[in-house]
Amino acid sequence: MHIDNITLKDLSVFTGQVNVFDLINRSTTHLGTRQLRHFLTHPTRQYEVLIQQQEAVQYWMRHQDVWPEVISNGTMVMLREFFESNDGLHYKPSSWLFSLDATIQKIFNKNAYSLLQFSVMHLIDLVKGLAAFNAIEDEHTPALVLQAQETFAHLLREPICREMLDMNEHTALRKLMHAGYNARRGLKKYMTTVFDQFAHMDAWFGMAKATLDLGFVMPEISNEQDIKLQARQLFHPLLQQPVSYDIGLGQEQYMLFLTGANMSGKSTLLRSLGLSALLAHIGMGVPAKAYAISFLDGIITNMQVEDNIFLGESYFFAEVQRMKLTAQKIQQSNRHLVLMDELFKGTNVHDAYECSKAVIQHLLLHKSNLLALSTHLYELYEELKHEPGILFRYCETVIDPTGNYRFTYALKEGVSNDKIGFIVLKNEGVLDLLTYKKDNAGSV
Repeated sequence: MHIDNITLKDLSVFTGQVNVFDLINRSTTHLGTRQLRHFLTHPTRQYEVLIQQQEAVQYWMRHQDVWPEVISNGTMVMLREFFESNDGLHYKPSSWLFSLDATIQKIFNKNAYSLLQFSVMHLIDLVKGLAAFNAIEDEHTPALVLQAQETFAHLLREPICREMLDMNEHTALRKLMHAGYNARRGLKKYMTTVFDQFAHMDAWFGMAKATLDLGFVMPEISNEQDIKLQARQLFHPLLQQPVSYDIGLGQEQYMLFLTGANMSGKSTLLRSLGLSALLAHIGMGVPAKAYAISFLDGIITNMQVEDNIFLGESYFFAEVQRMKLTAQKIQQSNRHLVLMDELFKGTNVHDAYECSKAVIQHLLLHKSNLLALSTHLYELYEELKHEPGILFRYCETVIDPTGNYRFTYALKEGVSNDKIGFIVLKNEGVLDLLTYKKDNAGSV
């Protein structure tokens, strides 16, 4: 699935003081963290691979309690250095010169010698941890986990690894040095693949832990021709007290037309749709009670467009360019989720109305995509109310006769023309601050 940096930014995946990546990253090492980042920036474009990744996450949901904590982030950092550096011991373990050289190193290069000893202990931890991975019993071990286990098995079949399974901190120092000497020369050829497979396992474990800890649900992902997104009690995971939504888009109604006052929750709903789709497409759980989605070719957002003063581009031109890219994407392939928040904010109301109407009417021609648009231009309803492909919803604001208002954030059927902009301006005292005061007249 394709996703670009603008969409990742619009969805607060990596940016912001509070972001999605920090929320879901439960990996135990930097290798797993890096792999999770790769999953989010480069979701697989193959349905079969996605299902396999989902199965790998579900596997670790079943086995959270047996993750081998003996493999720490420090273990992976030390071992990468261990296999890339020279230990300074130049003789074979069978040679009497090895013991002499080790003694000399211990006396005259204590720091390097201690580091070598420390690294060997981490290697023992790795070997024992990988053995624990392969000892997990599960009749339904998924293909990707089996692939990782086979990689670990190749390493564990080496004689030096079998010896290390019986070693610990009480093992004689000379035996540890022998083990380190043999391991560096005999196991290095395995380590790139082992680290890579461990990174995947760590990422899947972290995704499984986040799914369980955050109360997410594993989504149903289909590859059928008819496109859909069906969610029950969908919520935004970054909010402390989120309001949930029931929403359904599909072959019959494939565009959401969302209205409501400022701050009523429109943008939050759009971001919830985008985030849930992205998380589903990396194989982990999503913030909902039930969720089903088609395998998508991509997610495209038009939400926080930025102008470019260095190129002399206005905000409106930047909006048009982003919409142009959106059009190109859905022309190249179907099955996108397109999220649009307040189109054409960079121009006057009349232009925004005409541009929005034209874009919506053309987008409706692309029935194999899922589309969601939020807007203040409720007048568009009269132009679009007879379009069968549009689902009309609004985010509720309760306004009493005195002008007081409150947001329920509830999603209702229909269209809203609620306007609270002037009320907010007045309540915040802006007009009072701008009121001309006679007392200040003489000070000018």
